[in-house]
Amino acid sequence: MKILLVGEYSRLHNSLKEGLLKNGHEVTIIGHGDFFKKYPIDINIDGTFTKKNFFLNKVRHLLFLIFKIDLASVETLIKFNKNKGILKNYDYVQLINETPFNIGNYFEKKLLKFLFENNNHVYLLACGDDYRYISYSLAGNFPYSTLSPLLKNPGLKKEYRYTLRAVSKEQKKIHDYVFKYIKGVIPVSVEYNMAYRNTNKALPMIPNPVNSDLIKMQELNLDKIKILHGINSSNYLKKGNRYFEEALEIISKKYNHKVEIITTKDLPYNEYIKHLLSAHIILDQAQAHDQGYNALEAMAMGKVIFTGAGEDFRKHYDLKNKIVAIDTSPDSAKIAKNLEELILNPEKIIEIGKNARKFIEEEHHYKEIAKKYVDAWKEHSC
Repeated sequence: MKILLVGEYSRLHNSLKEGLLKNGHEVTIIGHGDFFKKYPIDINIDGTFTKKNFFLNKVRHLLFLIFKIDLASVETLIKFNKNKGILKNYDYVQLINETPFNIGNYFEKKLLKFLFENNNHVYLLACGDDYRYISYSLAGNFPYSTLSPLLKNPGLKKEYRYTLRAVSKEQKKIHDYVFKYIKGVIPVSVEYNMAYRNTNKALPMIPNPVNSDLIKMQELNLDKIKILHGINSSNYLKKGNRYFEEALEIISKKYNHKVEIITTKDLPYNEYIKHLLSAHIILDQAQAHDQGYNALEAMAMGKVIFTGAGEDFRKHYDLKNKIVAIDTSPDSAKIAKNLEELILNPEKIIEIGKNARKFIEEEHHYKEIAKKYVDAWKEHSC
């Protein structure tokens, strides 16, 4: 079958593509590579020339300030139009988000309109910030979430301005437009499954695909335990990085001779992965109920991940007493205590790492997940 994957976050669509290719399908990814992360894209329509040209970028910001027109979005539109001939008649098209191009609603709708008009079976992932998920979070339906800091302190609206765009009147129009034409929406994690439960066109959750064939279990030398805290500054508040920083301050004072703490900021994926390979413990998210994509890849390496792995997650995967990740809530003292337990009992790092690897192979294997996507697309394309 011929499949078009639209947009890329955290390598999700690349891993799905690898699974689909292994299963004998033809796959193309179109998008912008998620900015500084620079994920592989077959048809890259990012407004790169405008953004990298000093003069044009200055003009771009001035025009946007005055007319709210982004020259980079215009460049994306031009690049998209040049590829129209190869963006038609796919068996299945999947959008990674209801605004997969992230170029402003006017241009976004133009590109989406073409895809809907020229392809019959279009699906949507519940992934990233979207109208339904952010609305659900803002309503306080989660005990804590990426929006908890804002709910506690409405004065943080400026810091959350990009996230809050997802619930604007303009975004609601895009949301309704997309839902009018898609065949179904597929949640990618426990959180999105909760938010989309009983929603029109919601399909059963399909976990993120992870290409564990490419990811090897790491040999662990525990003479000095390495803890990695990777910061994406645009998501600092949402991921609860403050709680990790406070916990690490406690640990560094108490166990400086036993640990090496590595903090990175806004690294491209290929550079970040180098640090990931050498670490034993990864601090991923403190306000989530499932794992982010980087966390899943780290679990495949046999790392111990501090992330969302609580009751809903354990129930969904029927984990019972098996620990595959350290459930992490916005509580610095608790994070420090959990880190301390691993530092004092390094054999637990090995045990949890093995559990994590097995979990990825059983629940997230890219070829099996690719089959689940194809089955879902076929079942709901009538």
